[in-house]
Amino acid sequence: MRPHKPKAAVITLGCRLNHAESALLHARLHEAGYTVVPYGESADLGIINTCTVTGEADAKCRKIIRGFIRHNPGAFVAVIGCMPQVSAKRIAGIEGVDLVVGTARKLDVLDYVRAEKNQAPVVVCNGVPDDDFKIDCPATGVPRAETRANLKIQEGCDNMCAYCIVPLARGKPRSREMPNLIDEARALTKAGVKEIVLTGVNVGAYAWRGNGIVDVIDALNDIEGLPRVRVSSIELSTIPEGLLQRMNDPDHALVPFLHVPLQSGCDKTLEAMGRPYKAAVFKAFLEKAHAEVDTLCIGADVMVGFPGETEQDFEQSCTFLAESPIDYAHVFKFSPRPNTRAVKMAGRVSPPVVNGRSGRMREISAGKRAVFHLRNQAKTYEVLFEQKTGGRWTGYTPNYIRAAVESSKDLENRILAVTLLESRGETMTGVLAE
Repeated sequence: MRPHKPKAAVITLGCRLNHAESALLHARLHEAGYTVVPYGESADLGIINTCTVTGEADAKCRKIIRGFIRHNPGAFVAVIGCMPQVSAKRIAGIEGVDLVVGTARKLDVLDYVRAEKNQAPVVVCNGVPDDDFKIDCPATGVPRAETRANLKIQEGCDNMCAYCIVPLARGKPRSREMPNLIDEARALTKAGVKEIVLTGVNVGAYAWRGNGIVDVIDALNDIEGLPRVRVSSIELSTIPEGLLQRMNDPDHALVPFLHVPLQSGCDKTLEAMGRPYKAAVFKAFLEKAHAEVDTLCIGADVMVGFPGETEQDFEQSCTFLAESPIDYAHVFKFSPRPNTRAVKMAGRVSPPVVNGRSGRMREISAGKRAVFHLRNQAKTYEVLFEQKTGGRWTGYTPNYIRAAVESSKDLENRILAVTLLESRGETMTGVLAE
């Protein structure tokens, strides 16, 4: 009989950066002889790539860990990433966990995996390095399921916002060596990826030997066969000169899309959060961006229920979102996180009030998205199709409109012109252009 080919499941929680790192782990598992299976199928190895950005994220991670162990009692279980970096003992105390690996060595997790379960959890949580880095990508050409792929270019942050644990979990800002990230981008393109999304904790802070994020974008633009480059999320204070110019250049791969963390439209709340700008400065830049890039889509992160946020403060934030050039918002409820300044702040907002504010802010966001869709109605864009859902092929325009068209052809990973027709929630219907 042939020996059993081991199965591994990688469960990813949290941000795009985690997903970028998990994609690398998928490839390394493939190279090591594993069959990678979805979460829910039986597996010999489980790697849980964690998020610890909020208390709710911690609770979700613990639930996922225990659920995997319950369904795979004999599997080797490795918990990696941000939560182990700040809560290693707590993770190691979960019965059935074999390995706990912090941020610094998370991509080396397979070096510590054994065929048999450990008698006691092994903890590998070194200090987070503060020097620039490179990532050893697998040598084998692993087929990619994605049409879009996340590319990690940066790590760490030192903004120390009052609600955020990330600087402790990820360390200080540091950048990936540019030739190394370009090598991975070329490999992704060769594997069929049509869009690369730049990811990091604070991508606009990228700095390697005099090169900034615009230099990275221009180098990616020179890769033959790569039609699209997207910046995932970028802090206002780090948006460089030249970014909008490239978005507005039809011959450049950079797409007209910005996602900028706002958090609040109230100056008092922004100051309490430790955010380094005022609402008026934020709005002025977005107005400038919209004026310069005609088809630009702007998204933002907004938090409700931060300690001390009064009803008047919340109304100011609502008004800001409604009147700003923001086209949609990701709305988050404040979640107390140990080891942050916010957890000790007075003026905690009650959960029912936070829930109500969240619902109100989401309604405003939905209205903004509907207006954005209306502005793009009857326009024709190139759509990168990803999958067939509910009988329709769906994909994204350069300015991040999710488009759905009916077609009997296989459109996966193809870029085709689509005329947008009408808004259906977060999606627009369309027809393939002649």
